[in-house]
Amino acid sequence: MTSRFTLKWVIENEQAGLLIKDFLKNEEISRTALTDIKFKGGSIQVNKEEVNVRYKLREGDVLTVMFPAEHPSVGVLGEDIPLTILFEDEYLLVVCKPPGMNTIPSREHPSGSLAHALVGYYQRIGLEATSHIVTRLDRDTSGIVLIAKHRHVHHLFSKMQQSGLVKRTYEAFAAGLFAGENGTIVEPIGRKEDSIIEREVRDDGQYACTHYRVLKRYRTYTHIELQLETGRTHQIRVHMSYLGHPLLGDDLYGGDTTMMNRQALHCRKIIFTHPFLGKEMTFEAPLPKDMWDILEADPLL
Repeated sequence: MTSRFTLKWVIENEQAGLLIKDFLKNEEISRTALTDIKFKGGSIQVNKEEVNVRYKLREGDVLTVMFPAEHPSVGVLGEDIPLTILFEDEYLLVVCKPPGMNTIPSREHPSGSLAHALVGYYQRIGLEATSHIVTRLDRDTSGIVLIAKHRHVHHLFSKMQQSGLVKRTYEAFAAGLFAGENGTIVEPIGRKEDSIIEREVRDDGQYACTHYRVLKRYRTYTHIELQLETGRTHQIRVHMSYLGHPLLGDDLYGGDTTMMNRQALHCRKIIFTHPFLGKEMTFEAPLPKDMWDILEADPLL
């Protein structure tokens, strides 16, 4: 049996007298979403009776909004790929993505992505939804990914991201030994000329800010923790290379590949406020085996 995304409220005294359209606007439900509900098979009910958005709410009314069914895009078929789920409820998923998996399909890797895995998972549990990935990671970056189970939840998380309310902490191995214990890189990032993929620090790029802190120094590299104020493509990789400390394994930005064959970058922690429960949530994922193996093999200074 399939299930559609549904929201329900019991109207309180201070909300009485509002038109449904105004109430739903206060709940951050967009005009586009209301149009979809009206014309694409959704439903708005008060006390189990169908109503329109001009209904005036009364105290004690039970308002139910059922969103239309979502369908995956033609190019993203469900695949039976295991997911490492750290948390799940009716609104969101928090998963740990392994290195070597695209977040979304690409021309070079049209299958096997996290998006394919999500669609397959939703099909198995009977959820009418497509993939809404809130926090993306590069193919060879491991770690935590936040996923919304519905377009409206994704909309709420996007607004939170714009306000800096979804916070991620990364760990990385950067070549060489850092002089100080911490620092901030504020350098604009843009697409490198004549490259579709590669980025670089450039005067006409977009504002980008990265904070880093030294965790431990090893013989040939430094284990660092990073937090971002912006989310530019390849931001950590570009900023570390700009500092003269490219990530181990990052051949695109000058990293040494003798110890790793992918960039040594892992999203270890995420903190956000649940958009419906209102409580702060924190999730962590330990370093993957390939990064642990390097830590154990290389002696501390």
